Amino acid sequence: MKHTNIFEWIRVDEFSATPKYLQLTNSVLKAIEMGKIRKNDLMPSINELSFELEISRDTAEKGYKYLKKMGVLGSVPGKGYFIQNADVRQTLKIFLLFNKLSAHKKIIYDAFMAALGEYAAVDFYIYNNDFGLFKKLLVAKKDEDYSHYVIIPHFREGEERAPEIINTIPRNKLILLDKIIPGIEEPYCAVYENFGADIYGALDKAREHLSKYHTIKVIFPTYTYHPVEILDGCRRFCQEYAFTFKVVDNIAEEPIREGEVYINLMEEDLVVLVERIISLKLELGREVGLISYNETPLKKIILNGITTISTDFQEMGTMAARLVLEGSCRREEVPFYLTLRNSL
Repeated sequence: MKHTNIFEWIRVDEFSATPKYLQLTNSVLKAIEMGKIRKNDLMPSINELSFELEISRDTAEKGYKYLKKMGVLGSVPGKGYFIQNADVRQTLKIFLLFNKLSAHKKIIYDAFMAALGEYAAVDFYIYNNDFGLFKKLLVAKKDEDYSHYVIIPHFREGEERAPEIINTIPRNKLILLDKIIPGIEEPYCAVYENFGADIYGALDKAREHLSKYHTIKVIFPTYTYHPVEILDGCRRFCQEYAFTFKVVDNIAEEPIREGEVYINLMEEDLVVLVERIISLKLELGREVGLISYNETPLKKIILNGITTISTDFQEMGTMAARLVLEGSCRREEVPFYLTLRNSL
């Protein structure tokens, strides 16, 4: 039979960052689990899905192809699509909340999804480092039937209020990703960066190359969401090895002189810094040094190679998925790497 009210159960959330074809497949699977859609039930056509859900035909077709690959959906030429197998259980239902979707966060997301496999339903949202939106999303979703809440807690402001919201999530369902913040009630799982120790260790490995310079400057704008522990690690290294240390708020206005090394965190600051170094005709890697946070393919090429310090983002996503799949609760530190190139 064909349900007249089937679109009460098949929905697409415009505010979700989960690809729409996955939202379609997840909503069908959830409706099957709830008994709202049964074996042999006829499903809407591609055109009906496209019209009712306001999605493209390609998206609707991709969702159905995914369900067919899982063995859930069958089709008969001239008659349409039907539920072929209703004996499907998605025991893993994950609320995934990222602060933003950059190139590096996409690596985490792709690795996480690939490691989970096809029998996990993931609702993916982005709060753009905004605490108000973060709170709104978690409050709206905390009573949903999720097996796990995987959260990256980075904020431009309001971090001190985040634990109150996060602590409403059951301890056995919480996984903090990328960063640990104080005030979260024990026990909870985490896959995290040790920001202070990581940058200290990276600078220590680069110490021989740094010895040609006398000053280390970290570009750390007031609007950044990056943890202050990065500054703590840099400051500790500079104190121990007699470098002058300075925090730079605005690289566009900072004097750039010979004997200085710059560490940039934000990609937009890297562009400004490189342009200024070129305009001043300073030789990178000899007169001034440059270390950039987060490895990207372009940094291998720009100015004959820019030295990077970077978390293994792919491993971060895989490690988080492993915690989910194993059903275990522990805290794991993500590997952090120094890649030396000509800029130092």
